[in-house]
Amino acid sequence: MAQIDLIRELCLRYPMTEERPSHGEPAWFAGGKKMFAMFADHHHDDRLACWISASRDDQQALVAADPLLWFVPPYVGTRGWVGVFLDTAATGAPGSTGDAWPQIGEVITDGWRIVAGRRLQDRYDAMRQESELRS
Repeated sequence: MAQIDLIRELCLRYPMTEERPSHGEPAWFAGGKKMFAMFADHHHDDRLACWISASRDDQQALVAADPLLWFVPPYVGTRGWVGVFLDTAATGAPGSTGDAWPQIGEVITDGWRIVAGRRLQDRYDAMRQESELRS
């Protein structure tokens, strides 16, 4: 599965999430209004990345823990967003922490929660709880 497909799957698991282009790239919006993630392949650096809404504390902690995987993206990095190099996530590049997809999923969840309203968060939590009860 291509990295864009994995990101898409991780982002579209939330209620009332929409994918639509932003700056020529796929982006995901909570409640159709606020962007929480953006595929980034337009900076001509030959690196696939995803930019995700995050707190400044989380951004700093992720980048400090694994700078081969996480980075501060241009433009939105000053607002706490964090970038993840998808080629590193896919290959477990030397010096990186290996399979990063579970962590990327957690960061996307946190990013979605930052921009989603309380009602959407409650809806998502109820869906997860119901799913766990069925398991």
